[in-house]
Amino acid sequence: MRTLKYAILGLLNQKEMTGYDLMKQFESTLCEFWSAKHSQIYPELKKLTEEGSITYHQESSDNGLEKKLYHITPEGQQDFMTWLSSETPTQPTPKDISRLKIFFCSCLSPEDRRFMLEEQVYRHTARLKHLQNNQKKFSQVPDSNSDEFGDYLVLMGAIMREEMMIEWLRKSISLLN
Repeated sequence: MRTLKYAILGLLNQKEMTGYDLMKQFESTLCEFWSAKHSQIYPELKKLTEEGSITYHQESSDNGLEKKLYHITPEGQQDFMTWLSSETPTQPTPKDISRLKIFFCSCLSPEDRRFMLEEQVYRHTARLKHLQNNQKKFSQVPDSNSDEFGDYLVLMGAIMREEMMIEWLRKSISLLN
């Protein structure tokens, strides 16, 4: 399955965008749970255009160059909605190097074990602050029918994930004694 295809279709289902605009969405909003590089996005746009899922029109940009403004076709929208409505199988647990190291922490001295766990608390606390800062773009919970609602839910989940990780790490530290 070409999941990138559906990420792009979903973004274009919200509004027309250039390839650059799509790339910015992956770097800002979607980066909390999905990534794509410039080198992946543009070939996928070409495939989607060839398949008839999207189309584009050219517009002049501020610098005088032409830019392609992509939008979803009815066929693309139907394909996206079919994918969105389909069952999502449980994903395998992602690889996590820090948890793998914690699994083997008994090989370390007690001081190094504590340092390892405290370093992870520090890193996850910094990540939590970053996510909470991102959440400031919402003055309130968006309407459940708005495009921003899903962004809000995913951000809320990322914040809760980091809070639980910090709680687990602190409990782990307390068990060192």
